[in-house]
Amino acid sequence: MAKASMDYELAALKLFSAQLRGAKQEPHVNALCLFGIRFQRAWLQGVLVSASDQGRFLLDDSSDVVELTVPPLLAQSQWKAGQYVMVVGPYTPSKSGDEFPSVQAQKMVDLSSHPDRESMWYLEVVEAHKLFYLHNLT
Repeated sequence: MAKASMDYELAALKLFSAQLRGAKQEPHVNALCLFGIRFQRAWLQGVLVSASDQGRFLLDDSSDVVELTVPPLLAQSQWKAGQYVMVVGPYTPSKSGDEFPSVQAQKMVDLSSHPDRESMWYLEVVEAHKLFYLHNLT
């Protein structure tokens, strides 16, 4: 996805990381399409499996791994491997099948102190899929 302005009228899709690989670039617009829905931002939750001082992280939600780019303001927090986090930000597909998909974090929240969040996340994604995404496929 080319670097351009963010359209906040487009929803941030609640997804499992593996679903991101099915997103297709929309021609002539700064958006991707998945399940017939245009989007720019993804909403993910998972475990940080690696963290670096340079603002690059890997997030694993047990369906796939996504590379996170965290801007300096968010990187000031004490992010470390093993934390369960929520991330929302623009999604960039991998250029080849060998690279991780990438999300630039606009919002990142540590949910580690809420152990039920992970199991609830699976239900939230399934519910969003049934209520919104499947509806657009018919």
